[in-house]
Amino acid sequence: MTANNDGGVIMAIAPTSRGFGYIVFESPDFPMDWGVKDVRKNKARDCLLKARVLMHMLQPSVLILEDVRHRNSRRSKRVRQLIEAFARLAKERGIAVAWCSRQDVLTAFGRTGARTKDDIAYAVTQLVPELAQRLPPRRRIWDSEHYSMAIFEAAALALTHFTGKHEGDDRFVCRRAGLR
Repeated sequence: MTANNDGGVIMAIAPTSRGFGYIVFESPDFPMDWGVKDVRKNKARDCLLKARVLMHMLQPSVLILEDVRHRNSRRSKRVRQLIEAFARLAKERGIAVAWCSRQDVLTAFGRTGARTKDDIAYAVTQLVPELAQRLPPRRRIWDSEHYSMAIFEAAALALTHFTGKHEGDDRFVCRRAGLR
């Protein structure tokens, strides 16, 4: 993980089984755009096409992705390949790629008391109030994951990236949440 010191736009993408969620920040305090891109058929190709359009429109200087190479990553082969394809696409467009493991996110949000995806999503709304109206209801064990959860996964990656430190440093997220 590296900090966004150049003041450029950063984009985080979080793939799902139905497409991907994304968020774009100009700074930790200024989310510019967020949403979910849904795909039905030919998922890899269509996800890459939609990501290419977003990258062209929003011109990020950094793309943040989940580090699926991390030893604790539990992503499927298809999602791993898609994340690697997002990284290649970014590099082809001259966009730096930053990797955040799930452990980095859990560490960064751990001091807020967040341990689950639902907890992290709620903590994200405390840090980025603009996302509060998109917060999905807590998932019950028999429910499918709400489609908008991908936005919060992407936001958690971006906010973790803004810590500017490697695994174990949660100062930014804690300070924003009022814990430091």
